[in-house]
Amino acid sequence: MTTAAGNPTSSDFERDARRMHDDKPLSPGSIAIGVIIGRMSEFFDFFVYGIASVLVFPYLVFTFAGDPVTATLMSFAVFSLAFIARPVGSLFFMWIDRTYGRGSKLTIALFVLGGSTASLAFLPGYESVGVWSVAFLALFRLGQGFALGGAWDGMASLLALNAPKQHRGWYAMMPQLGAPFGFALASALFGYFYSSLSQQDFLTWGWRYPFFVAFAINVVALFARLRIVASREFGELFESHELQPRAVSETIAVHGRDILLGAFVPLASFAMFHLVTIFPLSWVTLHGGQSPGEFLFVQIIGAMVGLGAVVVSGALADRIGRRKQLMVGAVIIAIFSFSAPFLLDAGGRGQDAFIIIGFGILGLSFGQASGAVSSRFAQEYRYTGSALTSDLAWLVGAGFAPLVALGLASKFGIIFIGGYLISGAICTLAALTLSRILDAAEHQAPAQR
Repeated sequence: MTTAAGNPTSSDFERDARRMHDDKPLSPGSIAIGVIIGRMSEFFDFFVYGIASVLVFPYLVFTFAGDPVTATLMSFAVFSLAFIARPVGSLFFMWIDRTYGRGSKLTIALFVLGGSTASLAFLPGYESVGVWSVAFLALFRLGQGFALGGAWDGMASLLALNAPKQHRGWYAMMPQLGAPFGFALASALFGYFYSSLSQQDFLTWGWRYPFFVAFAINVVALFARLRIVASREFGELFESHELQPRAVSETIAVHGRDILLGAFVPLASFAMFHLVTIFPLSWVTLHGGQSPGEFLFVQIIGAMVGLGAVVVSGALADRIGRRKQLMVGAVIIAIFSFSAPFLLDAGGRGQDAFIIIGFGILGLSFGQASGAVSSRFAQEYRYTGSALTSDLAWLVGAGFAPLVALGLASKFGIIFIGGYLISGAICTLAALTLSRILDAAEHQAPAQR
């Protein structure tokens, strides 16, 4: 049970499990359930942190900032650290994957992810330990991002490769369902404690409970993922190299252009992502319109609208194509960017409209944002190339969105978030257009030869 180099590995256990299940093929529906559970756990961890970065950390950790806006900006700066750490985690866990096996990689990554999130429940405030409070917060946030880089499992690719060709868009949207589920659960927990407790009790102990839940959810997600890793379908694609990791340097040398292009394709939806989840909660908390507790429950309704829109995106993509679907989504986001600032600054009803409409638009675009250009990767580089593309896309498109949006809105006015949204839409349209041109050129080249 070792590799050629003598390292203990989980791969032999996985092969034995596949032999035991050879007579029990795993349906695309079963794969989809495992993928959704896995993605939900990741998004839950990140949204629990994101909500706390608005409602808790500015008043617990950054009390020295002087005013709530500056404290929230500092909190959002730490929020961004996870997206910087994620590519580093991918590099490390790709090595774990190649050396010790996919099961070992996922087990370590999800325990680090759940452990980092659960550890935040014990975070002391600035009044208790001073600057160490900031250091602990940054450390645990880096741990979340580092572990998320290792949580990339190839399950979405497995689902796509097992999907009927005429329903690729439908199956591509399924992993994206984890985001609204994770956000709704995180918002419900925080909304309950925020609305049920006094401000002092909430800041003292109430906010800590959602972080405890994260570890249990990650354990469930781990078993769901390991079940798929041990399936015959996964084993066949792994042995054929479609789901095997390659050296990052080699992947970049062969597909660097495709990684960069793929990272810009989902920028419209990724820019929109935090501008309807984390940023508006900060704006309502700082500038009013309604209480944060009420707004969280409005966001749950928005998440359900977004869930339905993700499903619609799958049906629409199968009818018109994923690329056209993403272009339509980018255009709608660009149009929405002109009204978004006015809705958010129009009091309670305007804020509710911003969330409901915004989540609906997000779902239509986000539902097809994953792996839109993965077909450009050669078979043996698809797993690693898709992971690197996802890391870069989240870093550029979403990692700094709350910080940039709140900074622009606070300094220059709320109207500037519209400019942020439309810039993401322009990047998506440009990347999709360039991808189409490159595909056409590559199809013409063999004919000319």
